[in-house]
Amino acid sequence: MIQLEHLKLVVRDIEASLAFYRAAFPHWRIREEGRGDWNGKPRRWLHFGDDYQYLTFNDNGVGDNRDLGGHQTGLAHFAFVTANLDAMMARLQEAGFAISKDGAEEPHRRNVYYIDPNGFEVEFVQYLSDLPAQRNLSQ
Repeated sequence: MIQLEHLKLVVRDIEASLAFYRAAFPHWRIREEGRGDWNGKPRRWLHFGDDYQYLTFNDNGVGDNRDLGGHQTGLAHFAFVTANLDAMMARLQEAGFAISKDGAEEPHRRNVYYIDPNGFEVEFVQYLSDLPAQRNLSQ
């Protein structure tokens, strides 16, 4: 089996990032953190996750993320599966984060999109079926 272990994200502000992802993943923790040098520039880094997967935030990012409405090469979004989309949305709303767009109407899944504090689009999806053929159905 192969699974995604982590995503390394260069961000402007680690604390702002943590505010969003702590609301989304209240069971995650800071696994480790430190300081280093990245191509001649000092950088703080932090691993936020559980024992199996995590996000690594690396500060001192400059510029804006790609235009999500455009056609530039780069990351369009990444997604997390949740067992309870309503609870996820409530936690993010309570933390001050609004849905950026609703997902498509699908019979076997629900999803929503948020823009995190660094301009990354993050999708949260709840599957309503255990059957892969239904879960992956695209209208």
